Amino acid sequence: MPSSVESDIRSRVEAFVEEITTMIRTSALEVVSEALGEGGTRPAARGRARAVAPVVSSGRRSKGAKRDPRMLQALTDKLGDYIKKNPGLRIEQIGKALGTPTKDLALPVKKLIAGKKIATKGQKRATTYFAK
Repeated sequence: MPSSVESDIRSRVEAFVEEITTMIRTSALEVVSEALGEGGTRPAARGRARAVAPVVSSGRRSKGAKRDPRMLQALTDKLGDYIKKNPGLRIEQIGKALGTPTKDLALPVKKLIAGKKIATKGQKRATTYFAK
């Protein structure tokens, strides 16, 4: 094979590897930015530019994103008030009545228990909640 063909192939392979490396770095930076809550901000990519879709809030959090502290406190207060008015219910019943998934109630329940505002009786799914 003539050396000019070999050098042409080598330069194309190196350009391809550089492009892939840049794409991987950009993707990794995007993932880290999202994880740190810096959505939408990322350094300018070397090489080809890609269009960035605008961030649209659908009311749902991305996986691993923290809840707004004010909303969390409001949910905790709402949960505490509901337990005071309706003692002895399980978390599934409370969640259904409040229209909130039980997984979203886990942290507020822990906060209320830690703050000694509610008490529990039972274990696992049979746990019932009472105001103190």
